[in-house]
Amino acid sequence: MWALLIALAMIAAACGSDDDGGEAAATTEAEAAETTAAPAEEEPAEEESMEEEPMEEEVMEEASAADASFVSLQFAPVEEAEKFQAILDGESISVTIGEEGPTIDQILAGSGAIDVLGALHGTFPPLARENAMTNMSDVLEDLSADRAIAPAFVQSGLLGTDDFLHYVPWAQATYIMAANNDALPYLPEGADVQAITWEELAEWCQNILEGEGAPKCGLPHAGLFHRFLEGYLFPSFTGGMVSEFRSAEAASMMEWARDTLWPTMNPESINYEFMQEPMLAGDVWVAFDHTARLIDAFEQQPDQFIGFPAPAGPEGRGFMPVIVGLGIPADAPNPEAGAAVIEYLTRPEIQGQVLSDLAFFPVVDGVDSSNLPVGVQIEADTVNAQANAPDALPALLPVGLGERGGEINQIFRNAFDRIVLNGEDIATVLNEEGENLQTLMNETGAPCWAPDPAGDGPCQVNPAG
Repeated sequence: MWALLIALAMIAAACGSDDDGGEAAATTEAEAAETTAAPAEEEPAEEESMEEEPMEEEVMEEASAADASFVSLQFAPVEEAEKFQAILDGESISVTIGEEGPTIDQILAGSGAIDVLGALHGTFPPLARENAMTNMSDVLEDLSADRAIAPAFVQSGLLGTDDFLHYVPWAQATYIMAANNDALPYLPEGADVQAITWEELAEWCQNILEGEGAPKCGLPHAGLFHRFLEGYLFPSFTGGMVSEFRSAEAASMMEWARDTLWPTMNPESINYEFMQEPMLAGDVWVAFDHTARLIDAFEQQPDQFIGFPAPAGPEGRGFMPVIVGLGIPADAPNPEAGAAVIEYLTRPEIQGQVLSDLAFFPVVDGVDSSNLPVGVQIEADTVNAQANAPDALPALLPVGLGERGGEINQIFRNAFDRIVLNGEDIATVLNEEGENLQTLMNETGAPCWAPDPAGDGPCQVNPAG
C-alpha cells in the first residue's frame, strides 16, 4: 500500500501543484529556576543540584496543541466531524469545521485568528500568492526527526517553489467504484470488473435494469458529483478537464451520458449525497463516490460489496487523487500550538486512526496496516489498483481559483444538468458554459493543471471542435 501512496504522490507532483505555504518553527518556552547557594550546614552541592533538576522540569512549558485555533475544511459531514473530533480528543484539541471561501477571506484579511489550517491542496495557492502562509520547512525538519513523510507529497506542498513549503502533507484520498455482488452476474460478456470501460458500465447497468426490472446503478448527484465530472468523465473521454470542455469529444460524451448512461441510473440519484446509504439499503447495486462516503457499506457488509477502479474511456482511466495539507497562517496568534497540532496529526498511530475511521489514506511511513478494518482494506486494494492501472489518467483538483473554486464546480454541474436532465442542445450548452469557464480562468488567472497541458497565463478553453 505504501508503494501506492508514493505513486499517487509522485503523480500529483509530476502533474503540478497549486498549494501555498509558509514557515513556522515550533519553539519551547522554558523558565530557568533561580538557584541560591546552600548554607554550609546543608546537604552537599551535588545533592542540591539533583533536587533542582526536577524544579526546572516543573516550570518548563511547551506549546500545547490544545491551545491552538484549528480550522479544518475537511470532515464537514456530521458523522465525519464527530469521528475526527474523537481522534483529536486524545490531545484535547478542538477543531472548527470551516468553509473554503470564508476561511480564505478571513486569512487574507489578516484576522490573526487561525493557528493551523487543514485544507485541500487547491486551497493554498491563493493564500500563497498573497504571502499569507508561513514557510513550513522548519516544521517539516522537526517532524522528520522521527517520521518519514512521502517526499512527493512534500514536493506538492512547495507549489513550484524551491524552498517555501506551503503546507505539511496531512492525508490523501480519492474516488472509486463499488458494486453489490448481486450485480456481478449481469456484467457484459467478457468484461473485467477490475478493468471495466465506461461503455461496459452502461451496458452492465442496462442489463441490471432489464434483469431486475428496476434501475440499480446510482450516482451522488446531490453530493460530490462535480468531481465525477471533472476528474473521471471529462478526462476519460476528452483527455482534459478545462481545455477540452467544449470539444467534439465532450459533445459525444454528453450525448452518450444523456441517451445511454443516465437512463440506467436510479432516479433517486438526484437526491443521493452519500452512496453508502442506498447501497446498504439495496436500492443501488453499482455506484461511484468518495472513499469516505462508501466506507460504511464495505465495513458493514464486506462480503456483499466489492470495490473496483473507475471505468476507462477513449483517453484513459481518469481518476482524481486528493491531497490534504496542514499550514500555519503568517499571522497565526500561536504558531507554536499550530505546529503541535501538525505534530500530532502526522504521528503514524494517528494517521492510522484517520485511515481506519475516516478512510483517508496516510502520507507518512510506519503506519500499521496489518490489522486494518476489512472495509478499509477493500478500499486500499481498490485505490492501489486504480492508481497503478496501465491506463491511469490522474486529474488534479481544480487549483488557483481561490474563493471562486465553487464556481467551476457549478459550471460542470450546469453543463450536465442542462444537457442530460433538461434536454437542452448540447453544442449550445457547452459553448455557453465554456464561455463562463473561460471567464473564470481569465478573472482568476488560474493556469492549467493536470491533465490539461501546462502553460503560461490563464488556462484556455479550446474552441468547439
